Amino acid sequence: MTKVACIGECMIELKQAERGLYSRGFGGDTLNTAVYLARLGAAVDYITALGDDTLSDEMIAGWTGEGVGTSRVARLKGKLPGLYMIQTDEFGDRRFFHWRESAAARSLMDLPETDEILDSLATYDIVYLSAISLSIYSTQGRTKLLGALHHARKLGARIAFDTNFRARGWPDPDIARAVFDEAFAASDIVLASTEDLLPLYPDESDEQLMARIPCNEVVLKLLRPGSLVRFEGVSRAVNAEPAIRPVVDTTAAGDSFSAAYIAARLAGAGPVEAAQAGHRLGGVVVGYPGAIIPRSAMPANMLPDPQSSRKASR
Repeated sequence: MTKVACIGECMIELKQAERGLYSRGFGGDTLNTAVYLARLGAAVDYITALGDDTLSDEMIAGWTGEGVGTSRVARLKGKLPGLYMIQTDEFGDRRFFHWRESAAARSLMDLPETDEILDSLATYDIVYLSAISLSIYSTQGRTKLLGALHHARKLGARIAFDTNFRARGWPDPDIARAVFDEAFAASDIVLASTEDLLPLYPDESDEQLMARIPCNEVVLKLLRPGSLVRFEGVSRAVNAEPAIRPVVDTTAAGDSFSAAYIAARLAGAGPVEAAQAGHRLGGVVVGYPGAIIPRSAMPANMLPDPQSSRKASR
């Protein structure tokens, strides 16, 4: 069976409710992607570190209920998960406030079991991580993880990197740019957006941003609805269908896009067809508050028929 590993951090999520109240959930960019991948039928494990507290227990139970594997989750005595708050405006655009400096996930690259976890990456077909994943580790931790990704590639795994960029997570833009270059070089698939890249590379065109990414398969989500896809040296524009529901919260729009894209590629779709699936799921997700939409809201027939789709190319 095809297997996917998602590496990163899940936090306690507080999102706006009525009358100034907040409701509690759980979310994090790569965890959101893992949940949507599982809902789309992928076999997916989440790789992170949590505490030994009851909130971490709830996370594990929730992930298991969604079909996300937890055998690679390290549990750290006396630690807690991080926390973030979402505020949205009348257009559904969001702001994040984080409390995560001492979160358990930040220690993942510095544990007795770290080497075993990193060695396991070679057993997966796709390893997915984001720029946020890389931002929470120390310089030494990032070096260790990127080395493991290169090793996993040599043994046949494909690496998918999402450029999800949060300036507050990086001490300096130059450090972020250097890490992005390393991540691009370690990746087979890059899922990027102009929203992520323009703060690092101001005033560059879509084509210039794409040219910065050397790998064979690149998706660049645009500020306007749609994306550019480059595969085997050929670029194509992909239009996004209008959202069915009014946009209320853009949280996890990109995370769900990545999940649908990867799931579609694993199901045999070509990159353009996979990007269309990504836009479709992202267009549904923005119509609901919070990162994870109700299971009942998942659109049907998201993935191509394996009998009629082109075989995904490596």
